[in-house]
Amino acid sequence: MDFVEVRVQAPRELADILIAELAEVGYDTFEDNDDGFCAYIGEGDFNPDAVAEVMSRYEALGELEFEHRVITRQNWNAEWEKNFEPLVIADKVSVRAPFHEPRPDLQYEIVIMPRMSFGTGHHDTTALMITNQLEIDHQGKRVLDMGCGTGILAIMAVLLGADYVLAVDVEPWTAENAADNAVENNVQNKVEARLGDITALDGEAPFDIILANINRNVLLEDMTAYERYLKPGCPILFSGFYEEDLALIRAAAEKAGFRYESHRIQNDWVSAIFYK
Repeated sequence: MDFVEVRVQAPRELADILIAELAEVGYDTFEDNDDGFCAYIGEGDFNPDAVAEVMSRYEALGELEFEHRVITRQNWNAEWEKNFEPLVIADKVSVRAPFHEPRPDLQYEIVIMPRMSFGTGHHDTTALMITNQLEIDHQGKRVLDMGCGTGILAIMAVLLGADYVLAVDVEPWTAENAADNAVENNVQNKVEARLGDITALDGEAPFDIILANINRNVLLEDMTAYERYLKPGCPILFSGFYEEDLALIRAAAEKAGFRYESHRIQNDWVSAIFYK
C-alpha cells in the first residue's frame, strides 16, 4: 500500500490545532518540520475534500498553506536511505541502519530499516522514550509497545532484559516492518508484532510495562484501557505530545488510576513516566 503525505505550512500554535483536527479524520502519523508538519494516511483513506474543509476553518487564524503527494514504498525507501544518519541516544544507545558502521564502544545497538514505518529514533519522542526506558527495570518483564512504528522501543526493551514484547500498530506495513527489525536485531523470539489498535489486546493478561508513543488524542482516548492492561505498581511511559499538553495527559492519567513520576522534554516534546 502507498500512502499520502499532506505537508502543512503553519505557525506552531495553529499547527497543533490542525494536527488534532486531522487526527479526527483518520491521520495517525505526524512529523514536525521547521515550517509546520507533515501528516500521513493510507492512499485508500485519503479524502482531499476533508483536508480542504479542515484547513478552510482555520485560514483566518494565520498564514496557512498545504499540499499533498502520494509516496510509494519505493520512493519512501530511497528517501530514508538517502537521509537516515546513525544516531546516539543518552550516550549509551546506537541506532543505525545496516549499511552504517557498528558502534562497539556503546552499551546498546539497534539496527533499524524504517522502510514505510516511522520511528528511527531521530524524532524527539522516540529518543525521549528510549532515554526513559534506560531508567526502568525491564529484566524478565512482559512489555506492551503500543504504536510500535519500526519496533525500535520493543527492541530496546529486549536489550534491557524483557522476556516478551507485544508490539502493536494500526498500519499493516508498520507491523511487518517491526517484525523484520526484530529479526534484524535477533530478538524475533521475544517480540511479537501485531496489527491493530487497542482492541487487538482483547484477552491479553496485564503487562509489567507499557510503552505508548502515539499522539495526544489516542493517548487520551485509550487511557482507561491502558490502566486495565497494566499490573499494579508497574510503569507506563507516554510520549507523542507537546509540553503544553502534559497537564492534560497527567489529569487523564491520574483520573484513570496512574501516579505521575517524572518527565523529560526535548524541543517541546515530552515523554512522561507514570505508575499504576
